[in-house]
Amino acid sequence: MIYELRQYECLPGKLAAVVERFRREVAPLWKEMEIQCLGFWTTAVGPNDQTLHYILAWRSLADRDARWQTFVQDPRWQAAKANTELAGPLVARISNILMRPANVMEIVAEPAEQIFCAPPADR
Repeated sequence: MIYELRQYECLPGKLAAVVERFRREVAPLWKEMEIQCLGFWTTAVGPNDQTLHYILAWRSLADRDARWQTFVQDPRWQAAKANTELAGPLVARISNILMRPANVMEIVAEPAEQIFCAPPADR
């Protein structure tokens, strides 16, 4: 397994819009495309409280490259991105790192084959 940590440094006041875009637009696409997401986090303590962090799990680098390209080239994602940025960009900077498990401690649980980020039920 390869794990990808992605961090989105949002422009001031845009974190909520980025979270909502992931919740409403991205998560359903990822579920359909079988992109495994381990979770999303915001910064609780740190230098930038306008950052969204998430971790994806991939079977291999080839799996990552193929699925990510399918996602970014999907017309539904391109339309969602364009529609949510009509008033300007939401994100100042995106960073990512690809990680392999280190042989320090046993990994308690690998992601199951059918774990996906899914938007919470609307209240």
